[in-house]
Amino acid sequence: MTRKALGKGIRAIIPEETQAALAAEARPIRLSEIRPNPFQPRQRVDENLDELVQSVKEMGILQPVVVRRRRDGYELVMGERRFRAARLAGLDQIPAVVRSVEDGEMLEMALVENLQRRDLNAIEEALGYKRMTEEFGQTHEEVARRVGKDRSTVTNVLRLLSLPFKVRDAVAAGQISAGHARALLAVESRRLQVELCDRIIKEDLSVRNVERLCQPKGKPTRKETPEKDPHIRALEESLQEYFGTKVRIREPKNGPGQVSVEYYSNDDLDRVVRRIRGEKTPDS
Repeated sequence: MTRKALGKGIRAIIPEETQAALAAEARPIRLSEIRPNPFQPRQRVDENLDELVQSVKEMGILQPVVVRRRRDGYELVMGERRFRAARLAGLDQIPAVVRSVEDGEMLEMALVENLQRRDLNAIEEALGYKRMTEEFGQTHEEVARRVGKDRSTVTNVLRLLSLPFKVRDAVAAGQISAGHARALLAVESRRLQVELCDRIIKEDLSVRNVERLCQPKGKPTRKETPEKDPHIRALEESLQEYFGTKVRIREPKNGPGQVSVEYYSNDDLDRVVRRIRGEKTPDS
């Protein structure tokens, strides 16, 4: 399957322009006239800016930022790190390209820019997707298409927001990984999720160890799970691709067989039902 191109939103602002063309179009704008992007998903922008600040002091800003015009000045669209580094370096002006951008596009562009740089932690990414769905009415399929991700990836990232705030803060601070957090989703008790999070940090547990700890009692561990028939496994993968979500097939050995299709929101359920009925869905 061909991978979706990441950065559709960036092309919407800067269709086919090269860096040279951008630099030629850019003009200097006073930093005091530019407000930060109110839709910036990255909450720790000032971290690890030392090298960039030093580069700005020595070379200046090589790539212009993108701004939109407001009544009392400008608002940053893309280039948050360059903008902040320029201020820390003591510059008065920064090269900028002015574009007309709507609020929804502002969030999309900031998300895509950070995803390309891998600057967002999983919680910041999830909060960005949440704003796209709640504030701008986009479905999981639309969000995935606009940021160049699989729909299931967007849905699974959003699930992290159901974790307790203490666990979410640990992910945002880099104390535990997104893999650890996903493993904790298997635990129903929020109190136990927090306790396990503390244990991960104190004992430096691996994701695999956490998955074992979160394994429901009475169920076999991953190593004890019997190997599934290759035909059944291939059928599961085919159904997962069709429905765009997790599908499990249980063979009829000591009871009836079962096919289970997971969903994580009303939009998900509506899409699955439409697929079952053979109707068109937004992502088809």
